[in-house]
Amino acid sequence: MNSETSPADPTITDETAAPAKTRSNSFFRPRRTALPRDDARRQGDISQLAFLTMGGRDPAIAFLNTENAELGGRPLAVATASDTGYEQVATAIRAWARDPGFE
Repeated sequence: MNSETSPADPTITDETAAPAKTRSNSFFRPRRTALPRDDARRQGDISQLAFLTMGGRDPAIAFLNTENAELGGRPLAVATASDTGYEQVATAIRAWARDPGFE
């Protein structure tokens, strides 16, 4: 073994070795829990129904994210929470399609 690369070489110390850098993205990305499968399905289904029925992305997003007193909250949250909520919001979307002044 070469004396220059010997592990017993006193010139190589932990202080002169490059420090290992670890980077955690937990500071930048908060931990979130995924939606349960049924909730995610209802959310996707009601979004698709709104997009197709209400004439596009902008009116659908506006409807789904605006508080609605008749539904008891934001339609997207109501539809995602339960099957009953989904049916209530789907009925409201279909009523809107028959009468765009409905809200």
